[in-house]
Amino acid sequence: MIALSLGEIAAAVGGTVVGDRTVTVTAPAVLDGRQAEPGGLFVAIAGEHVDGHDYAGQAGRAGAVAVLGSRPTTLPTVVVDDVQAALQVLAAQVVARLRDRLTVVGVTGSQGKTSTKDLLAAVLSSAAPTIATAGSLNNELGVPLTMLRADAATRFLVIEMGARHVGHIAALAGLAAPDIAVVLNVGRAHLGKFGSRAAIAKAKGELVQGLAPGGTAVLNADDPRVVAMRALTEGPVRTFGLAEHADVRVLDLALDRLARPSFLLRTADASARVALPLLGAHQALNASAATAAGLAAGVALDAAAQALATASLSKWRLELRTLTGGATLLNDSYNAHRESTLAGLDALAAIEGRRRIAVLGAMLELGDDSDAEHRAVGEYAASRADVVVVVGEAARPIADGAGERAVALADNDAAVDWLRGRLAAGDVVLVKASRGARLDEVAAALD
Repeated sequence: MIALSLGEIAAAVGGTVVGDRTVTVTAPAVLDGRQAEPGGLFVAIAGEHVDGHDYAGQAGRAGAVAVLGSRPTTLPTVVVDDVQAALQVLAAQVVARLRDRLTVVGVTGSQGKTSTKDLLAAVLSSAAPTIATAGSLNNELGVPLTMLRADAATRFLVIEMGARHVGHIAALAGLAAPDIAVVLNVGRAHLGKFGSRAAIAKAKGELVQGLAPGGTAVLNADDPRVVAMRALTEGPVRTFGLAEHADVRVLDLALDRLARPSFLLRTADASARVALPLLGAHQALNASAATAAGLAAGVALDAAAQALATASLSKWRLELRTLTGGATLLNDSYNAHRESTLAGLDALAAIEGRRRIAVLGAMLELGDDSDAEHRAVGEYAASRADVVVVVGEAARPIADGAGERAVALADNDAAVDWLRGRLAAGDVVLVKASRGARLDEVAAALD
């Protein structure tokens, strides 16, 4: 974050300083007081169950020097009526100050956002200092927090943008009109919130519509709903994918014994071979998206390919771990919907092993299609795994779809007990569910 005094912050957001207005913030803003850094700003949100203002002391002990909140705290505080709105205004003003030397890249899509954002951060970091969204902090609070991490040295700012309703991405893009907009796909994630795939497409298209003048749209050539977003911009468009007409095309895709993909990326005038240290064939498409965005930002194809070879992902995205007894764990427990679960199952099937076990929990926010979506996943799981362990009542339709290969268990504790009693050397286990199912607890309990 660029250095700002509390007086400057208050002037930017229309707030009032309670305490020493000369105190200067020099480190990032955080919502969790435990994550504060020396010189940082603690953003105090008064929620339904937890009031951040009560943790100002904790933030101060961790190094925060000031608070942005709706009432005074034990630290010097900029007091505002609406903390979220003030945070967004502050972030927009900070990025505006840096804009003459900063390229902003927005990334959205129904699935693959975080993985692509991580890959793109690796590509851009090979060329110049880059700030990217931490984990999946892609909402109305996470986006401004990411923006506030930029400083005078930053040349690329990669912002993951998520949405649960039409209008959300438009608001986020409005904080910092991206120079490059990456749209990965239009899937079924949060279908229960949006109501239709058409509404999801409209929401994702808002990122293209929010491009800065002359900005570049980077679109998935394999998804007709995404390709149609060409009509939303008058600026340049680059495409990526498996399709023959893709500007950055994936060719010769192959997986090794641990399901790590290698492939050729081809453009109109060059090609480069890539070997990813990640799991799953689907990561090749994410890598082509990251490469297309990198090319739009001025990174050469060869440099992008070299950067991809050393990339890593945010936690709980097909993390590979060898357990004490010799089994292999694929921890993909951060989130789930139909498309991402099918990709995880494909990765499970591609890994060499004695027996493949899919541990699946509920996929949330699917609306009226929830039971059908779960059954479809169960049917597919039965074709990719030897055993399908279904955890929790909400996931029961998966067991219906998986038929005789299914083992239905009541909760996470039951799943841990079942696995501990049956896992053997050479087994491969996938753990996958929506975040609310907390199957990360199952993965963590295995050793």
